[in-house]
Amino acid sequence: MLGFHSAQRFYICTAPIDMRKGIDGLCGVVRHMLEDDPLSGYVFIFFNKPRDKIKLLVWDKDGYVLYQKRLERGRFEEIKTSVAMKSKISYDHLVMLISGISIRHLVQRKRYSTLSTISA
Repeated sequence: MLGFHSAQRFYICTAPIDMRKGIDGLCGVVRHMLEDDPLSGYVFIFFNKPRDKIKLLVWDKDGYVLYQKRLERGRFEEIKTSVAMKSKISYDHLVMLISGISIRHLVQRKRYSTLSTISA
């Protein structure tokens, strides 16, 4: 579906963004609102206020890639988070969110992860 993989980190900007912004404008949002580095390789996800448009920005070794989707009907589900400007989301949940599957009451079963054994 997308040129992403589960080893990447994904961050949703919790504030609605003006979808007229291009790569440079979204990089400014990442730097100033999200207080992160757009060159980090993380995938930054933005929604407009009506939540019928989504943009995903990522640095890809030698340039930025910007994905965009506009729904003809319906809205993307809003993820309720704390007051933080960005919220981390897993690749699996992102794919479900973009596909229109509700992740609001989703229960994730525990799975083995090499990252969890390293931090323990």
